[in-house]
Amino acid sequence: MKMQKGFTLIELMITVAVVSILAMIALPSYSDYVKRGNITEATSNLAGLRVQMEQYYQDNRNYGSGACGVVMPASPSVKYFTFACVPGASPSQTYTITATGAGSMAGFTYTIDQSNNKQTTAAPAGWGPTSTTCWITKQGGAC
Repeated sequence: MKMQKGFTLIELMITVAVVSILAMIALPSYSDYVKRGNITEATSNLAGLRVQMEQYYQDNRNYGSGACGVVMPASPSVKYFTFACVPGASPSQTYTITATGAGSMAGFTYTIDQSNNKQTTAAPAGWGPTSTTCWITKQGGAC
């Protein structure tokens, strides 16, 4: 008597169906999780830049003339966001630092100013409305 080894076509089709259903559920959750992890690049750099701007202000009694008094982080130290600072009119007593999403994080824009006002000025669809009081870090508009 000869023993056959292997899987039947039905068993393989059931396995493929189960795996594809799991992938349909897991992939959107995973990509959302990755985006939430990448947002920390923006929020942590913005908070750090604000501290540096305040240190600059203590030394110079302004936030920079013509340009902000600190250097904005750039590639390769940051991967998902570009940073820009706009000082107020000279002598600069105000500023706004903006983190704009790039690549897979396109659509996100976060800001902070001299009064520590945190804003989400742009967010992709599904991440909720923009916010003038916080940085949106979770889908659905949660801060």
